[in-house]
Amino acid sequence: MEYQSFLIKYAEIGTKGKNRYLFEDALVHQIKNALKKVEGSFLASKESGRIYVQALGQYDYDEVIEALQRVFGIAWICPMLQIEDKDFDHLKHVVVDYVNQAYPDKHFTFKVDSRRADKQYPVHSEQMNRDFGEEILKAFPETRVDVHQPDVLLKVEVRKVVNIYSLMIPGPGGMPVGTNGKAMLLLSGGIDSPVAGYMIAKRGVKIDAVYFHAPPYTSDRAKQKVVDLARQVAKFSGPIPLHVVNFTDIQLYIYEQCPHEELTIIMRRYMMKIAEEIARANDGLALITGESIGQVASQTVKSLAATNEVCKMPVFRPLIGFDKQEIVDISQKIGTFDTSIQPFEDCCTIFVAKHPVIKPDLERIHKSERKLEEKIAQLVRTAIDTAEMIWCD
Repeated sequence: MEYQSFLIKYAEIGTKGKNRYLFEDALVHQIKNALKKVEGSFLASKESGRIYVQALGQYDYDEVIEALQRVFGIAWICPMLQIEDKDFDHLKHVVVDYVNQAYPDKHFTFKVDSRRADKQYPVHSEQMNRDFGEEILKAFPETRVDVHQPDVLLKVEVRKVVNIYSLMIPGPGGMPVGTNGKAMLLLSGGIDSPVAGYMIAKRGVKIDAVYFHAPPYTSDRAKQKVVDLARQVAKFSGPIPLHVVNFTDIQLYIYEQCPHEELTIIMRRYMMKIAEEIARANDGLALITGESIGQVASQTVKSLAATNEVCKMPVFRPLIGFDKQEIVDISQKIGTFDTSIQPFEDCCTIFVAKHPVIKPDLERIHKSERKLEEKIAQLVRTAIDTAEMIWCD
């Protein structure tokens, strides 16, 4: 069956009261952006708590569904018929024809759920349910009515036009990107940070990203891997500006001046400082990391507290209570896993200490960092000023 229209249903947006229209407008905007990458012409609009997508000509159905399933804020995608002729006898024929085309195998149970939003329409909802059900049973005797757990729930909505649909394809849920400010994702080449970015974007946050590159210790292949990850996350979050920071001189200086068991914590603290400054310069309000308690030495509670100390912005850690398999499952779902496991190491793995401290003492960390005072400020300034920006979409 060829559908030219889609009803887009949201969930959480419906709780937004007087501000709901702002979220609806943002969702329509994100739908339009997503469909720009699909061959064909489409019209996205809203009307009385409903959002519609109409195909204006030929299009690829599977591509449209795939694109819409990456738009945060969509709870359900409903391919439907839209009928302008509201004549009731005509509608009976249309409903039967819809069932015939949508379900080649008629051995199913069904329920008709009619809604009369147009209160001037002369036939009431209950009467429509009975009459449409009767017509379906007459046309297809192998079907049966089940009002409790039907195989097919047929929806008929009488509005300015009549909407007829029964398929409900799940969307990603969440909130439209851009409705909850902007944050900076510390993006590495691993499994965790792309998932963290995806999860925060799902809450309506616009994502920028920063990657710490350490040539020649990390290769251009490692950098390209992170670009590829940013582009995959961008399929859900929208375009991501990726700031590539050359971290080599800072890492070598820390390596030369500080105790090796503290390398990971001190390097991480400077990454957070740099990320925060870049975020602030780009109107970011928070940082995002892929840390999970206890996963590695730098992610114990004391280590996270030591890292947090250098940040004035809030730090979002959406994976904080997840185990590794849960994170892997999401990375496979969003398509980042295969890229993340490519064997190109980032700067964190190259310069990791053999025996990193797992319960860092802040006084000792401060003492170690005082050894960096001669050069570190200028190295940080240079790293920020020479950062490369790559547009990932």
